[in-house]
Amino acid sequence: MADLTMWLEATGALAGAGGLGYAKVRAPRVYWSLVGMPLTWGRFTFSYRSTMDVCGLTVQPSGLRAFMTRNVARREVQPVPPKIRRVRPTSTGLRVTLRLPAGLEPADVMASSERLRHAWGVHSVTVVETKPGFVELRMTGHDVLRRVRMPRNAAPHDLVVPVALREDGTAFERDYRKAPMALTLGANHSGKSMYQRNLIKGLAQLPVALVGIDCKRGVEQSAFAPRLSALVTTPDDAASLLAVLVAEMEDRFDLLARHGVSDVWELPEHLRPVPVVVLVDEVAELFLISAKKDEERRERIVTALIRLAQMARAIGIYLEICGQRFGSELGKGATMLRAQLTGRVVHRVNDKQTAEMGLADVAPDAVPVAGLIPMDRPGTAVAVDSTGGWSKIRTPHTSRAEVIAACREFAHLVPDFPALDPFRPLVPTEVPAAGPSLVKPRPVTD
Repeated sequence: MADLTMWLEATGALAGAGGLGYAKVRAPRVYWSLVGMPLTWGRFTFSYRSTMDVCGLTVQPSGLRAFMTRNVARREVQPVPPKIRRVRPTSTGLRVTLRLPAGLEPADVMASSERLRHAWGVHSVTVVETKPGFVELRMTGHDVLRRVRMPRNAAPHDLVVPVALREDGTAFERDYRKAPMALTLGANHSGKSMYQRNLIKGLAQLPVALVGIDCKRGVEQSAFAPRLSALVTTPDDAASLLAVLVAEMEDRFDLLARHGVSDVWELPEHLRPVPVVVLVDEVAELFLISAKKDEERRERIVTALIRLAQMARAIGIYLEICGQRFGSELGKGATMLRAQLTGRVVHRVNDKQTAEMGLADVAPDAVPVAGLIPMDRPGTAVAVDSTGGWSKIRTPHTSRAEVIAACREFAHLVPDFPALDPFRPLVPTEVPAAGPSLVKPRPVTD
Protein backbone atom coordinates (compact mmCIF):
# COMPACT_ATOMS: atom_id res chain seq x y z
CA MET A 1 0.00 0.00 0.00
CA ALA A 2 2.84 2.37 0.85
CA ASP A 3 4.51 1.61 -2.47
CA LEU A 4 1.25 2.36 -4.32
CA THR A 5 0.89 5.69 -2.49
CA MET A 6 4.46 6.60 -3.33
CA TRP A 7 3.93 5.80 -7.01
CA LEU A 8 0.71 7.81 -7.10
CA GLU A 9 2.42 10.80 -5.53
CA ALA A 10 5.34 10.58 -7.93
CA THR A 11 3.03 10.20 -10.91
CA GLY A 12 0.96 13.17 -9.76
CA ALA A 13 4.09 15.29 -9.34
CA LEU A 14 5.35 14.34 -12.80
CA ALA A 15 1.95 15.01 -14.35
CA GLY A 16 1.80 18.42 -12.66
CA ALA A 17 5.29 19.31 -13.86
CA GLY A 18 4.44 18.14 -17.35
CA GLY A 19 1.25 20.17 -17.31
CA LEU A 20 3.11 23.30 -16.26
CA GLY A 21 5.69 22.72 -18.99
CA TYR A 22 2.95 22.31 -21.56
CA ALA A 23 1.18 25.45 -20.31
CA LYS A 24 4.42 27.44 -20.50
CA VAL A 25 4.67 26.70 -24.22
CA ARG A 26 1.06 26.37 -25.34
CA ALA A 27 -0.76 28.57 -22.81
CA PRO A 28 1.76 31.18 -21.59
CA ARG A 29 -0.93 33.39 -20.05
CA VAL A 30 -2.12 30.53 -17.85
CA TYR A 31 1.45 29.64 -16.86
CA TRP A 32 2.19 33.27 -16.06
CA SER A 33 -0.87 33.62 -13.83
CA LEU A 34 -0.21 30.38 -11.92
CA VAL A 35 3.59 30.30 -11.70
CA GLY A 36 5.40 33.15 -13.42
CA MET A 37 3.65 36.08 -11.78
CA PRO A 38 4.07 34.95 -8.14
CA LEU A 39 7.72 34.08 -8.71
CA THR A 40 8.49 37.35 -10.48
CA TRP A 41 6.63 39.41 -7.90
CA GLY A 42 8.59 37.74 -5.10
CA ARG A 43 11.92 38.15 -6.91
CA PHE A 44 11.11 41.81 -7.59
CA THR A 45 10.11 42.48 -3.97
CA PHE A 46 13.16 40.90 -2.33
CA SER A 47 15.80 42.17 -4.78
CA TYR A 48 14.41 45.61 -5.66
CA ARG A 49 16.75 47.78 -3.60
CA SER A 50 19.92 45.84 -4.42
CA THR A 51 19.01 45.69 -8.13
CA MET A 52 18.45 49.44 -8.29
CA ASP A 53 21.75 50.04 -6.51
CA VAL A 54 23.70 47.76 -8.86
CA CYS A 55 22.06 49.37 -11.94
CA GLY A 56 23.03 52.86 -10.72
CA LEU A 57 19.43 53.94 -10.18
CA THR A 58 19.91 55.27 -6.66
CA VAL A 59 20.87 58.73 -5.37
CA GLN A 60 22.36 59.99 -2.16
CA PRO A 61 19.73 61.12 0.36
CA SER A 62 19.28 64.76 1.23
CA GLY A 63 21.25 66.26 4.09
CA LEU A 64 18.27 66.31 6.45
CA ARG A 65 17.35 62.71 5.69
CA ALA A 66 20.95 61.56 6.15
CA PHE A 67 21.17 63.42 9.48
CA MET A 68 17.92 61.91 10.80
CA THR A 69 18.94 58.41 9.67
CA ARG A 70 22.37 58.65 11.26
CA ASN A 71 21.53 60.41 14.53
CA VAL A 72 17.90 59.57 15.25
CA ALA A 73 17.28 56.16 13.68
CA ARG A 74 20.89 55.12 14.38
CA ARG A 75 21.12 53.38 11.04
CA GLU A 76 23.63 53.45 8.24
CA VAL A 77 22.85 55.98 5.52
CA GLN A 78 22.07 54.17 2.26
CA PRO A 79 21.41 55.46 -1.28
CA VAL A 80 17.76 56.10 -2.11
CA PRO A 81 16.12 54.12 -4.97
CA PRO A 82 12.92 55.20 -6.75
CA LYS A 83 9.92 54.76 -4.45
CA ILE A 84 7.43 52.06 -5.42
CA ARG A 85 3.98 53.62 -5.65
CA ARG A 86 2.00 50.77 -7.14
CA VAL A 87 2.41 47.18 -8.32
CA ARG A 88 -0.33 45.83 -10.57
CA PRO A 89 -0.37 42.34 -12.10
CA THR A 90 -1.79 41.80 -15.59
CA SER A 91 -2.44 38.77 -17.76
CA THR A 92 0.93 39.27 -19.46
CA GLY A 93 3.18 40.79 -16.81
CA LEU A 94 3.57 43.33 -14.02
CA ARG A 95 3.08 47.10 -14.02
CA VAL A 96 5.16 48.97 -11.45
CA THR A 97 4.76 52.71 -10.91
CA LEU A 98 7.86 54.42 -9.54
CA ARG A 99 8.37 57.91 -8.08
CA LEU A 100 11.80 59.12 -9.15
CA PRO A 101 13.96 60.82 -6.50
CA ALA A 102 15.65 64.13 -7.25
CA GLY A 103 18.64 63.48 -9.47
CA LEU A 104 17.13 60.70 -11.61
CA GLU A 105 15.28 61.10 -14.91
CA PRO A 106 13.25 58.64 -17.00
CA ALA A 107 16.13 58.28 -19.47
CA ASP A 108 18.29 56.79 -16.70
CA VAL A 109 15.74 54.05 -16.06
CA MET A 110 15.23 53.44 -19.79
CA ALA A 111 18.96 52.96 -20.26
CA SER A 112 18.90 50.19 -17.63
CA SER A 113 15.82 48.36 -18.92
CA GLU A 114 17.85 45.45 -20.33
CA ARG A 115 19.67 44.95 -17.02
CA LEU A 116 16.39 45.06 -15.11
CA ARG A 117 14.96 42.44 -17.48
CA HIS A 118 17.75 39.99 -16.69
CA ALA A 119 17.74 40.77 -12.96
CA TRP A 120 14.05 39.90 -12.57
CA GLY A 121 13.92 37.12 -15.17
CA VAL A 122 11.18 38.56 -17.41
CA HIS A 123 10.87 38.63 -21.17
CA SER A 124 11.06 42.42 -21.51
CA VAL A 125 10.93 45.64 -19.48
CA THR A 126 9.52 48.77 -21.10
CA VAL A 127 9.83 52.11 -19.32
CA VAL A 128 7.09 54.69 -19.91
CA GLU A 129 6.96 58.18 -18.43
CA THR A 130 3.43 58.68 -17.10
CA LYS A 131 3.83 62.20 -15.71
CA PRO A 132 6.70 64.39 -14.47
CA GLY A 133 8.60 62.51 -11.81
CA PHE A 134 6.82 59.18 -12.39
CA VAL A 135 7.62 56.23 -14.64
CA GLU A 136 5.92 52.89 -15.18
CA LEU A 137 7.87 49.67 -15.59
CA ARG A 138 5.89 47.40 -17.91
CA MET A 139 7.25 43.90 -17.47
CA THR A 140 6.09 41.07 -19.73
CA GLY A 141 6.52 37.54 -18.51
CA HIS A 142 6.45 35.94 -21.96
CA ASP A 143 6.70 36.85 -25.63
CA VAL A 144 3.28 38.39 -26.28
CA LEU A 145 4.09 38.89 -29.97
CA ARG A 146 4.47 35.15 -30.56
CA ARG A 147 0.69 34.68 -30.52
CA VAL A 148 -1.04 38.01 -30.75
CA ARG A 149 -4.15 38.47 -28.66
CA MET A 150 -5.49 42.00 -28.57
CA PRO A 151 -6.69 43.40 -25.21
CA ARG A 152 -10.39 42.94 -24.60
CA ASN A 153 -11.03 46.67 -24.33
CA ALA A 154 -9.36 47.42 -27.69
CA ALA A 155 -12.11 48.77 -29.93
CA PRO A 156 -12.32 51.61 -32.48
CA HIS A 157 -13.59 54.90 -31.10
CA ASP A 158 -13.61 58.49 -32.32
CA LEU A 159 -10.69 58.46 -34.78
CA VAL A 160 -8.61 55.93 -32.83
CA VAL A 161 -8.17 52.43 -34.28
CA PRO A 162 -6.29 49.67 -32.40
CA VAL A 163 -4.39 47.80 -35.12
CA ALA A 164 -1.62 45.84 -33.41
CA LEU A 165 -0.16 44.67 -30.11
CA ARG A 166 2.93 46.22 -28.55
CA GLU A 167 5.61 44.05 -26.97
CA ASP A 168 4.59 45.39 -23.54
CA GLY A 169 1.10 43.90 -23.95
CA THR A 170 -0.76 47.14 -24.70
CA ALA A 171 -2.61 47.95 -27.91
CA PHE A 172 -0.93 50.06 -30.57
CA GLU A 173 -3.53 52.55 -31.75
CA ARG A 174 -3.64 54.54 -34.95
CA ASP A 175 -4.81 57.94 -33.67
CA TYR A 176 -5.62 60.27 -36.56
CA ARG A 177 -6.06 63.28 -34.30
CA LYS A 178 -2.48 62.97 -32.98
CA ALA A 179 -0.74 61.57 -36.09
CA PRO A 180 -2.90 62.59 -39.04
CA MET A 181 -0.54 61.48 -41.82
CA ALA A 182 1.28 58.14 -41.78
CA LEU A 183 3.67 56.00 -43.81
CA THR A 184 3.83 52.19 -43.74
CA LEU A 185 6.88 50.48 -45.27
CA GLY A 186 7.93 46.86 -45.65
CA ALA A 187 9.13 44.18 -48.02
CA ASN A 188 6.95 41.57 -49.70
CA HIS A 189 5.29 39.16 -47.23
CA SER A 190 6.32 41.35 -44.30
CA GLY A 191 2.76 42.02 -43.12
CA LYS A 192 1.89 45.36 -44.71
CA SER A 193 -1.35 44.02 -46.17
CA MET A 194 -2.33 42.51 -42.82
CA TYR A 195 -1.74 45.87 -41.14
CA GLN A 196 -3.89 47.59 -43.77
CA ARG A 197 -6.64 44.99 -43.33
CA ASN A 198 -6.82 45.59 -39.59
CA LEU A 199 -6.84 49.31 -40.19
CA ILE A 200 -9.68 49.13 -42.74
CA LYS A 201 -11.67 46.77 -40.52
CA GLY A 202 -11.46 49.28 -37.66
CA LEU A 203 -12.13 52.34 -39.80
CA ALA A 204 -15.17 50.64 -41.35
CA GLN A 205 -16.87 50.84 -37.96
CA LEU A 206 -16.39 54.62 -37.65
CA PRO A 207 -18.36 57.45 -39.31
CA VAL A 208 -15.65 58.37 -41.80
CA ALA A 209 -15.32 58.45 -45.58
CA LEU A 210 -12.81 55.89 -46.84
CA VAL A 211 -11.03 56.67 -50.11
CA GLY A 212 -8.94 53.97 -51.75
CA ILE A 213 -6.09 54.46 -54.23
CA ASP A 214 -4.94 51.05 -55.44
CA CYS A 215 -3.02 51.19 -58.70
CA LYS A 216 -2.51 47.44 -58.75
CA ARG A 217 -5.80 47.32 -60.63
CA GLY A 218 -7.65 47.24 -57.34
CA VAL A 219 -6.63 43.73 -56.32
CA GLU A 220 -6.14 44.78 -52.68
CA GLN A 221 -8.97 47.23 -52.06
CA SER A 222 -11.73 46.41 -54.55
CA ALA A 223 -13.14 43.71 -52.25
CA PHE A 224 -13.77 46.41 -49.62
CA ALA A 225 -15.97 48.41 -52.02
CA PRO A 226 -19.16 48.25 -49.88
CA ARG A 227 -17.54 50.57 -47.33
CA LEU A 228 -15.50 52.79 -49.69
CA SER A 229 -16.70 56.23 -50.73
CA ALA A 230 -14.25 56.25 -53.63
CA LEU A 231 -11.83 53.85 -55.29
CA VAL A 232 -9.42 54.44 -58.17
CA THR A 233 -7.19 51.83 -59.74
CA THR A 234 -5.09 53.75 -62.31
CA PRO A 235 -2.71 56.71 -61.97
CA ASP A 236 -4.91 58.81 -64.31
CA ASP A 237 -7.96 58.30 -62.11
CA ALA A 238 -5.82 58.88 -59.02
CA ALA A 239 -4.80 62.30 -60.36
CA SER A 240 -8.45 63.23 -60.90
CA LEU A 241 -9.48 62.00 -57.45
CA LEU A 242 -6.68 63.87 -55.70
CA ALA A 243 -7.70 67.06 -57.53
CA VAL A 244 -11.22 66.64 -56.13
CA LEU A 245 -9.82 66.16 -52.62
CA VAL A 246 -7.71 69.32 -52.94
CA ALA A 247 -10.82 71.24 -54.02
CA GLU A 248 -12.69 69.78 -51.05
CA MET A 249 -9.86 70.90 -48.79
CA GLU A 250 -10.11 74.47 -50.08
CA ASP A 251 -13.89 74.47 -49.58
CA ARG A 252 -13.45 73.30 -46.01
CA PHE A 253 -10.90 76.02 -45.32
CA ASP A 254 -13.49 78.53 -46.53
CA LEU A 255 -15.95 76.99 -44.07
CA LEU A 256 -13.49 77.39 -41.21
CA ALA A 257 -12.82 81.01 -42.19
CA ARG A 258 -16.55 81.84 -42.22
CA HIS A 259 -16.98 80.56 -38.67
CA GLY A 260 -13.73 81.99 -37.31
CA VAL A 261 -12.12 78.69 -36.26
CA SER A 262 -8.84 77.05 -37.22
CA ASP A 263 -9.77 73.38 -36.88
CA VAL A 264 -12.69 71.32 -38.13
CA TRP A 265 -13.22 69.91 -34.62
CA GLU A 266 -13.98 73.40 -33.31
CA LEU A 267 -17.08 73.58 -35.50
CA PRO A 268 -20.53 72.66 -34.12
CA GLU A 269 -21.32 69.03 -34.79
CA HIS A 270 -24.11 69.80 -37.28
CA LEU A 271 -21.69 71.89 -39.38
CA ARG A 272 -18.68 69.59 -39.12
CA PRO A 273 -17.83 67.83 -42.41
CA VAL A 274 -17.19 64.12 -42.34
CA PRO A 275 -13.55 63.03 -41.82
CA VAL A 276 -11.85 61.49 -44.87
CA VAL A 277 -9.13 58.82 -44.70
CA VAL A 278 -7.19 58.32 -47.95
CA LEU A 279 -5.66 54.84 -48.20
CA VAL A 280 -2.83 54.71 -50.77
CA ASP A 281 -1.59 51.21 -51.58
CA GLU A 282 1.91 51.01 -53.13
CA VAL A 283 2.68 54.71 -53.46
CA ALA A 284 5.55 54.08 -55.91
CA GLU A 285 2.98 53.42 -58.66
CA LEU A 286 1.94 57.09 -58.40
CA PHE A 287 5.50 58.37 -58.74
CA LEU A 288 6.97 56.17 -61.44
CA ILE A 289 6.49 57.03 -65.12
CA SER A 290 7.07 54.95 -68.23
CA ALA A 291 7.01 57.72 -70.85
CA LYS A 292 7.66 61.44 -71.05
CA LYS A 293 3.96 62.12 -71.58
CA ASP A 294 3.29 60.83 -68.04
CA GLU A 295 5.43 63.53 -66.39
CA GLU A 296 2.63 66.09 -66.27
CA ARG A 297 0.29 63.60 -64.56
CA ARG A 298 2.99 62.70 -62.06
CA GLU A 299 3.52 66.37 -61.21
CA ARG A 300 -0.19 66.81 -60.54
CA ILE A 301 -0.32 63.74 -58.30
CA VAL A 302 2.78 64.68 -56.30
CA THR A 303 1.69 68.29 -55.88
CA ALA A 304 -1.76 67.24 -54.66
CA LEU A 305 -0.35 64.72 -52.19
CA ILE A 306 2.11 67.24 -50.77
CA ARG A 307 -0.61 69.88 -50.39
CA LEU A 308 -2.89 67.43 -48.60
CA ALA A 309 -0.09 66.23 -46.33
CA GLN A 310 0.89 69.79 -45.41
CA MET A 311 -2.52 71.32 -44.77
CA ALA A 312 -5.35 68.79 -44.70
CA ARG A 313 -5.05 67.87 -41.02
CA ALA A 314 -6.99 70.92 -39.89
CA ILE A 315 -9.95 70.12 -42.12
CA GLY A 316 -10.20 66.40 -41.36
CA ILE A 317 -8.53 64.74 -44.37
CA TYR A 318 -5.92 62.16 -43.44
CA LEU A 319 -3.38 60.20 -45.51
CA GLU A 320 -2.40 56.57 -44.97
CA ILE A 321 0.40 55.80 -47.44
CA CYS A 322 1.85 52.33 -47.95
CA GLY A 323 4.80 51.10 -49.98
CA GLN A 324 7.91 48.92 -50.14
CA ARG A 325 10.35 51.84 -50.46
CA PHE A 326 9.85 55.56 -50.35
CA GLY A 327 13.02 57.49 -51.05
CA SER A 328 14.55 60.05 -53.36
CA GLU A 329 14.88 57.46 -56.15
CA LEU A 330 11.15 57.89 -56.77
CA GLY A 331 11.89 61.37 -58.04
CA LYS A 332 11.14 64.97 -57.22
CA GLY A 333 8.77 65.50 -54.30
CA ALA A 334 9.13 62.08 -52.65
CA THR A 335 11.38 63.27 -49.82
CA MET A 336 9.26 66.36 -49.25
CA LEU A 337 6.10 64.26 -48.98
CA ARG A 338 7.74 61.75 -46.65
CA ALA A 339 8.75 64.55 -44.28
CA GLN A 340 5.05 65.41 -43.76
CA LEU A 341 4.10 61.85 -42.75
CA THR A 342 4.55 61.90 -38.98
CA GLY A 343 3.24 58.41 -38.21
CA ARG A 344 5.70 55.66 -39.20
CA VAL A 345 5.32 51.88 -39.24
CA VAL A 346 8.21 49.88 -40.72
CA HIS A 347 7.89 46.11 -41.21
CA ARG A 348 10.69 43.76 -42.19
CA VAL A 349 12.88 45.36 -44.86
CA ASN A 350 15.46 43.97 -47.25
CA ASP A 351 18.09 46.65 -46.73
CA LYS A 352 19.15 49.20 -44.14
CA GLN A 353 18.40 52.13 -46.45
CA THR A 354 14.67 51.32 -46.49
CA ALA A 355 14.58 51.26 -42.68
CA GLU A 356 16.37 54.62 -42.64
CA MET A 357 13.77 56.06 -45.03
CA GLY A 358 11.04 55.37 -42.50
CA LEU A 359 12.77 55.79 -39.16
CA ALA A 360 16.06 57.68 -39.34
CA ASP A 361 14.49 61.13 -39.17
CA VAL A 362 12.08 60.35 -36.30
CA ALA A 363 13.57 57.43 -34.31
CA PRO A 364 17.16 56.71 -35.42
CA ASP A 365 17.78 54.18 -32.64
CA ALA A 366 14.97 52.01 -34.05
CA VAL A 367 16.63 51.53 -37.45
CA PRO A 368 18.68 48.44 -36.44
CA VAL A 369 15.56 46.83 -34.90
CA ALA A 370 13.66 47.01 -38.20
CA GLY A 371 16.52 45.26 -39.95
CA LEU A 372 16.46 42.35 -37.50
CA ILE A 373 12.79 41.36 -37.83
CA PRO A 374 12.74 37.64 -38.76
CA MET A 375 10.96 36.39 -41.87
CA ASP A 376 8.96 33.82 -39.90
CA ARG A 377 7.12 36.55 -37.98
CA PRO A 378 5.04 38.43 -40.58
CA GLY A 379 3.16 41.38 -39.19
CA THR A 380 5.98 42.38 -36.85
CA ALA A 381 7.02 46.01 -37.24
CA VAL A 382 8.59 49.01 -35.57
CA ALA A 383 6.06 51.77 -34.93
CA VAL A 384 6.63 55.38 -33.93
CA ASP A 385 3.88 56.71 -31.68
CA SER A 386 2.56 60.23 -31.24
CA THR A 387 4.93 60.94 -28.32
CA GLY A 388 8.02 60.43 -30.47
CA GLY A 389 8.93 57.11 -28.88
CA TRP A 390 8.93 53.79 -30.70
CA SER A 391 7.95 50.22 -29.93
CA LYS A 392 7.91 46.81 -31.57
CA ILE A 393 4.43 45.71 -32.58
CA ARG A 394 2.75 42.80 -34.32
CA THR A 395 -0.55 42.81 -36.18
CA PRO A 396 -3.04 40.04 -35.34
CA HIS A 397 -3.96 37.73 -38.19
CA THR A 398 -7.12 38.96 -39.90
CA SER A 399 -8.43 37.16 -42.93
CA ARG A 400 -9.57 38.97 -46.03
CA ALA A 401 -13.03 37.47 -45.55
CA GLU A 402 -13.31 39.05 -42.08
CA VAL A 403 -12.56 42.51 -43.46
CA ILE A 404 -15.01 42.04 -46.34
CA ALA A 405 -17.69 40.98 -43.86
CA ALA A 406 -17.03 44.08 -41.74
CA CYS A 407 -17.23 46.33 -44.80
CA ARG A 408 -20.57 44.80 -45.76
CA GLU A 409 -21.89 45.00 -42.19
CA PHE A 410 -21.07 48.70 -41.87
CA ALA A 411 -21.86 49.71 -45.46
CA HIS A 412 -24.66 51.90 -44.10
CA LEU A 413 -21.99 54.19 -42.60
CA VAL A 414 -20.83 55.34 -46.04
CA PRO A 415 -21.52 59.10 -45.84
CA ASP A 416 -23.27 61.23 -48.41
CA PHE A 417 -20.36 62.79 -50.31
CA PRO A 418 -21.49 64.14 -53.72
CA ALA A 419 -17.99 65.23 -54.76
CA LEU A 420 -16.83 61.60 -54.62
CA ASP A 421 -19.80 60.08 -56.44
CA PRO A 422 -17.94 59.83 -59.81
CA PHE A 423 -15.37 57.60 -58.09
CA ARG A 424 -17.82 55.46 -56.13
CA PRO A 425 -16.82 51.79 -56.62
CA LEU A 426 -19.05 49.03 -57.88
CA VAL A 427 -20.01 46.48 -55.28
CA PRO A 428 -19.68 42.81 -56.31
CA THR A 429 -22.62 40.59 -55.51
CA GLU A 430 -20.27 38.07 -53.92
CA VAL A 431 -16.53 37.64 -53.47
CA PRO A 432 -14.98 34.25 -54.34
CA ALA A 433 -12.61 32.70 -51.84
CA ALA A 434 -9.92 32.20 -54.50
CA GLY A 435 -9.34 32.56 -58.19
CA PRO A 436 -10.36 35.36 -60.58
CA SER A 437 -13.60 37.23 -60.19
CA LEU A 438 -16.36 35.81 -62.37
CA VAL A 439 -19.38 37.71 -61.06
CA LYS A 440 -20.77 40.85 -62.55
CA PRO A 441 -20.67 43.92 -60.31
CA ARG A 442 -23.67 46.05 -59.55
CA PRO A 443 -23.70 49.77 -58.74
CA VAL A 444 -24.05 50.90 -55.14
CA THR A 445 -27.48 52.13 -54.15
CA ASP A 446 -28.13 54.48 -51.29
